[in-house]
Amino acid sequence: MAIRSLKDLPLAGRRVFCRVDFNVPLDGSTITDDTRIRESLPTIEHILAEGGRLVLASHLGRPKGKRVPELTLEPAAERLAELLGVGEVVLTDDCIGDGARKVVGDLRDGQVALLENLRFHAAEEKNDESFARELAKLCDVYVNDAFGSSHRAHASVQALPRLVGERGAGFLLERELAALDKLRGEVARPYVAVLGGAKVSDKIGVIEALLSKVDVLVIGGAMANTFLAAQGHSLGASLVEDDKLALARAVVQKAEAKGVDLLVPTDLRTGRALDDAVAQDAGCDVEEGRMALDIGPESAKRFADVVRRAGSVFWNGPMGLFENDAFAGGTRAVAEAMAACPGFTVVGGGDSVAAVQQAGLASKYGHVSTGGGASLEYLEGRKLPGVEALR
Repeated sequence: MAIRSLKDLPLAGRRVFCRVDFNVPLDGSTITDDTRIRESLPTIEHILAEGGRLVLASHLGRPKGKRVPELTLEPAAERLAELLGVGEVVLTDDCIGDGARKVVGDLRDGQVALLENLRFHAAEEKNDESFARELAKLCDVYVNDAFGSSHRAHASVQALPRLVGERGAGFLLERELAALDKLRGEVARPYVAVLGGAKVSDKIGVIEALLSKVDVLVIGGAMANTFLAAQGHSLGASLVEDDKLALARAVVQKAEAKGVDLLVPTDLRTGRALDDAVAQDAGCDVEEGRMALDIGPESAKRFADVVRRAGSVFWNGPMGLFENDAFAGGTRAVAEAMAACPGFTVVGGGDSVAAVQQAGLASKYGHVSTGGGASLEYLEGRKLPGVEALR
């Protein structure tokens, strides 16, 4: 079954429950990056312009089924009001119950309310149908615009839409799927995938899927340490998954068998602590007491050259500890090379997005995803519960 688009749903005078991803980073009660809220604006503005009575719902953080005051969605409600140019976006005291029903019942056409953090209820992450039925009392139409949560089988993502006859995809979700579908189909070559971050184990699924698609697979970040250790290098105090050395060797063998060029660092940038202000360059062997915190300048140039010449690029995961300027060089080199690449470029969510925004390059790419885990699972070829529930 096809998924209906937001533009084809009946909205005027209807209570429209829109699952968004307002899981924004906070410093106290201050939002440090409002990208996820801004990315939802086209969907929100369309619903309001069509006369829908908009009920927004999201999670924030991991309160583990308890009310955690520090994880209230109040900062998101205030920021959304500013972006929409309205006096106030009403935040309900709870996402279900009499109070929420009263707020939603009082909405007029073209007005918006935001439900309090869905994860204040353990039933949300348990995909509890009775909880979903309580949420269903608040809506006539269901819209999923939370790609970053669509790989989770949670109540507001999977159980709820199946209870609502009129349901469909918001504009952000549509954009995400369209961009990633380009990489799942016939792609312009050479197709280069760049994977970084901390652990091989987090990305083994997408690594194995990509080995059947890409021409070049670039491995950086702390996960590269495990590949280097599997080659026999000494990594000092670096993060290494010792129980994944055989897995790393198997990935190398599969790449060779499939004719994929697998690139790992040939030099590293090291420090004694995460907050070191001065980096020390090394080969692939790290002395005791030091840790690899970035790829080295030779590797950065090599990776960047490959990326710059690509026909298609998918990137997920930084090349090092980019939050510290001393170890941001590798990540910055990849970000700049992708910005200069004439091919189709996709940044696959997570820390990579923070890195490209820090570099001021987000507008230079074909697509910047709002979902790290969701984009990886979709590229693996897995069905996302939140997407399937819309069919």
